[in-house]
Amino acid sequence: MENSSAEDYKIQSFDADTQGLLKMALKEPASVDLEKVASVIVEQSMKDLVFSKEAGRICYTIVQAENKQGGNSDFRRYILNRLQQEFLAKEQVRDGSVNAWVCLVTFICNVFDYLKVNNMPMMVLVNPVYDCLVRLAQPDALQNEEEVDCLVLQLHRIGEQLQRTSTQRMDELFCLLRDGFLLQDRLSSLSRLLLLEIIEFRAGSWKLSDSAQKYYYSEVTD
Repeated sequence: MENSSAEDYKIQSFDADTQGLLKMALKEPASVDLEKVASVIVEQSMKDLVFSKEAGRICYTIVQAENKQGGNSDFRRYILNRLQQEFLAKEQVRDGSVNAWVCLVTFICNVFDYLKVNNMPMMVLVNPVYDCLVRLAQPDALQNEEEVDCLVLQLHRIGEQLQRTSTQRMDELFCLLRDGFLLQDRLSSLSRLLLLEIIEFRAGSWKLSDSAQKYYYSEVTD
C-alpha cells in the first residue's frame, strides 16, 4: 500500500490547492502542516461517504511516509485527536445529519482497519469503534436502513479483527442485533435481511457458506 501514487487516491473532489497539499503529504509529509492535513481529511470524510472509505488508506500512507522520513508519528496523533473530537460529539453529529454520522462511523472503522502498531490494532480505537457500532444497534438506528447498512458493512470489514480485541463486547453487540431482529416490528424487510445475514456471518466464524451467500445476495439484488 505504501507504494501507491497520489493519483491512486480519490482526492479529485478537493480544490487544486488542497489536492496539492494532500499529494505532498503523501510523498513528503515533513514538508507540510500535518495538523491541517488531518483536519482536511476528517472534514471531507464527514461529508463524503466515498472519501470516508478511502481515507484510512490515505492516513496509512502518510503515517508510513512520515515514519520513513524521520520516525515521527505526528500525523497519527493529529488524526486521533480529531477523531476523538468528532467521536465525543457523535450524538450531535447524528442529530444533525444521519449521513454525516454514517460517514464518521465509516471513517473511524476505516482508520481502525488500516492504522496498526506492530501489526496490531490500535487499542485506543477499540472502544470508540465498539461504541459507534453499539449506537448503530440501538432500536432507533435499526429503523433506519442507512444506519443498518453501515453497521453491517463495518462488521463485514473489521468484525473478525475487532472481536479479537474483546469477545465480550462483540457478544454484547450481537445480543442487541438479535433482540432487534426478533423483537422490533418496525424494521424494514431489507434491514431484517441484513441483520439475519450478519448474525449468520458471525456464527459461521465470519464466513458465509456458498449457499447462504447466494441466498442473501440474490435477495438483496431482487
